[in-house]
Amino acid sequence: MSRRSLAGLAFTLLALPSAGTEADLAAARALLAARQPAEAQAAFERLHAADPTHAEVNHALGQLANRRGDPAQAIRYFTAAATAEPHSGRHQQGLGDAYGRQAERAGIFGGLGLARQCVAAYERAVALEPGNVEFRLSLLEFYRLAPAIAGGGATKARAQVEAIRQLDPVRGRIAAATLLAGEKRTAEAFAELASALEAQPDDVVALYQVGRLAALTGQELERGAAALRRYLELPEGMLPQAPGHASGHWRLGQVRERQGDREGARAAFEAALRLEPGFKPAAEALRRLR
Repeated sequence: MSRRSLAGLAFTLLALPSAGTEADLAAARALLAARQPAEAQAAFERLHAADPTHAEVNHALGQLANRRGDPAQAIRYFTAAATAEPHSGRHQQGLGDAYGRQAERAGIFGGLGLARQCVAAYERAVALEPGNVEFRLSLLEFYRLAPAIAGGGATKARAQVEAIRQLDPVRGRIAAATLLAGEKRTAEAFAELASALEAQPDDVVALYQVGRLAALTGQELERGAAALRRYLELPEGMLPQAPGHASGHWRLGQVRERQGDREGARAAFEAALRLEPGFKPAAEALRRLR
């Protein structure tokens, strides 16, 4: 759908005297999928005014709140969605994300309580839908990064890696690489990612992770650059959970900077900002180069 069509769609939604029909919901979904956050926000708010208990509407508003950095509002929306659909894991997943973002902003003691709420939500999501790999990946990240007092731990993280391996061997290799990278076992992490790409050469998550690992460690830089170039050649959105192309350009810029290619790094950071003008990591990297 073109931007002009989306703009017309948003205007139509705003002009309607009432909302709540399936057509209105489909139109709001289209705006969200097309990454038109302001228009999607207005559309879903009209739907919410018509039915404040609608699970999908609350979930979408929670997603939008998370994306604009308002975790407190996101928690309210995801809680309403979970109340309406208590057996759906995705609302718990959204709650976990929101609690995690709020925990990052809180002090030591407040953050600890929020972190526990975050992991509890992720664990509920996995309990509700144990076959969902993405839910398990979020739980893995929490276990990997959080201290034991907040509910994290290496043993729990490894158990999630093995569970993911059973569900999806390629995702399992990528999960193992993430864990190994966090343990500074970089060569083993690259080997796991190589195995994932041998099985699925255009797996966008594996390609991105090769580039990310190269950017963060300074190792296998040309391999990382090649993986990111291929990542950027593939259509954005092949996997909704994969970082967008703006992140791919930013990581490529980091790799180029490590290679001493300042012009190449600058071009990559500028490409990231053309795609996403508010992308702070690329803007900060570009300022550093000037």
